Amino acid sequence: MSIVYLRMKKSVELPPKYKEVTLKNIAHISTDSSYKEELDNIIIYHITKKDKNIVVIDSFLIIDYLNQKFPKLEMQVIGPAQCIIRIHERKKTLSFLLVAMVWLVLFIGTAMTIMNFHYDVSMQEVQQKLHFLLTGKESEYPLWIQVPYSIGLGIGMLLFFNHWFSKKFNEEPSPLEIEINNYQQDLDNYLIQNENMLDDERNNR
Repeated sequence: MSIVYLRMKKSVELPPKYKEVTLKNIAHISTDSSYKEELDNIIIYHITKKDKNIVVIDSFLIIDYLNQKFPKLEMQVIGPAQCIIRIHERKKTLSFLLVAMVWLVLFIGTAMTIMNFHYDVSMQEVQQKLHFLLTGKESEYPLWIQVPYSIGLGIGMLLFFNHWFSKKFNEEPSPLEIEINNYQQDLDNYLIQNENMLDDERNNR
């Protein structure tokens, strides 16, 4: 008896034109049998309008279906137990005006946050006192401290987020990327628990 190894893809994105989901769309297949091509192209699920934009397919249902189709093959699943299918409409091109407005709002919000923080901790007074300690003279605007501090603040933020537009300084993920990844994992776990087709099938019995 030949063994077929299935490794479910954790998440895939399909355009609306995909009405029939094949096994190769949602899983990696490894086998030494002659059924490889047939397994790749076997239809696992038909997408309908009621599915909206999220479908969760459990490996248990796939194994049950394949065992009926290929009784001479032994199926073994490794890796994730479910695959989340996201059906995405074609992305529209963003207008320059919209991007500029979002950028402006984010810029103003960030600037206000930094200024309010500096006001709360009396940063200007601290810099004035630092200037007096180092030079023995009083100055309302010690620019030789304030200008390098402002430049260093910007460079520090670039290094912290590890991005300059689309370019990364190194391969380490930024804190923002980690938070987005954690959010995506929590969202996937929620979908697996609440949108699982296996649970729906059990409830309908």
